Amino acid sequence: MHALDAVRGFALLAGVVLHAAMSFLPGFAATGMPIADNSPSVTLGVAFFVIHMFRMSLFFFIAGFFGRLLLERDGVKAFVKNRMVRILLPLIAFWFIVFPGIVAAFIWAVIKVYGLNPPAAPPPPANGPWLPFPLTHLWFLYVLLWLYAATLLVRWLFLKIDRNGKLNSAVDWSVRALLRGPLATPLLAGPLFLCLSLSPEWPAWFGIPTPDNSLIPNLAATIAFTTAFTLGWLVHRQVDLIKTWEARWWLHLSLAVMLTLGCFWFVSVNPMYAKIVEDWRRVVYAACYTLAIWNWSFAILGMALKFCSGVSPLRRYVADASYWVYLLHMPLVFLLQVAVQDSPWHWSLKFPLILTFTLVPLFVSYHFLVRPTVIGGWLNGRRYPRRTVEVAQLKEA
Repeated sequence: MHALDAVRGFALLAGVVLHAAMSFLPGFAATGMPIADNSPSVTLGVAFFVIHMFRMSLFFFIAGFFGRLLLERDGVKAFVKNRMVRILLPLIAFWFIVFPGIVAAFIWAVIKVYGLNPPAAPPPPANGPWLPFPLTHLWFLYVLLWLYAATLLVRWLFLKIDRNGKLNSAVDWSVRALLRGPLATPLLAGPLFLCLSLSPEWPAWFGIPTPDNSLIPNLAATIAFTTAFTLGWLVHRQVDLIKTWEARWWLHLSLAVMLTLGCFWFVSVNPMYAKIVEDWRRVVYAACYTLAIWNWSFAILGMALKFCSGVSPLRRYVADASYWVYLLHMPLVFLLQVAVQDSPWHWSLKFPLILTFTLVPLFVSYHFLVRPTVIGGWLNGRRYPRRTVEVAQLKEA
């Protein structure tokens, strides 16, 4: 599935762009964040908003689709072993690598902003999350583990109670009718819409609250990513359904752009750190936002299927490398943001420099230290000899 491999790589690398843009958000310094650049950018703020809108829902759809592919190909025992090796172990191992780097970046930023006498940290909020834990950007691996476990449990129950397959057939029929009908995006958006529209504490401009600070994911993230993962899992039962998005990509893209513009009409292109108090505004904004999530997701899937379905060694290489790049990028991004945040350069120079000095070392390290080594076998499922990589690149050129 070359197109979906491309989408997987795109979703992960878009996260690097998102995090690199974060320090340039207008008004970010006023929130008390020490990593805030002196050259804010509305352009990067818009890019941050749009990428954050769809990126993780798109990723979890792909994860559900390929998760079922792996289960059907290898069986339950091999599936569990594979997910332990490629999801659980990276979560544990890379957390001990990236968390100290993130802490070091924040300490450096605090010293640059406040000197050696920083203000006292505010007390923790009274209604803070249960089981707080700094998962950092590796939270997606943690949530995946929850989803795999829940899906295996539901699948086991289905096998117990649906011995004649009628319930499975009904589910397949419902999914087909949903995706081929005109109400797919409203029905998929519905559960998350209800959650967000009924939450007066929702930081609306920043979309789905990131479940990165607790071992118990927040309700909105749980609903959003479970919906996406489940849809991907069920679509793999009827792979031909993805052709629906290939035929309608232009329609979904048009709707996604219009709904995003509608969101900006409510909250403006500048980040809004306050919450939407008026109920009617929050309800309408939540409707636009959740519908935009699915229209962006279907548009990107459709465009990938239409334009990226052919064999491409380069795209496959980037998709394989994206996992390594995403796992390790955050400390490097933060350290680079701190290094340039007080310089007199314009954001249009700083931002590309941050991306360049993040991506180039990580891709180079992937090529020489990961792809042909045991680490590549761990993360990608196989090792690629360097000679094979070079031949593939020559053929692509």
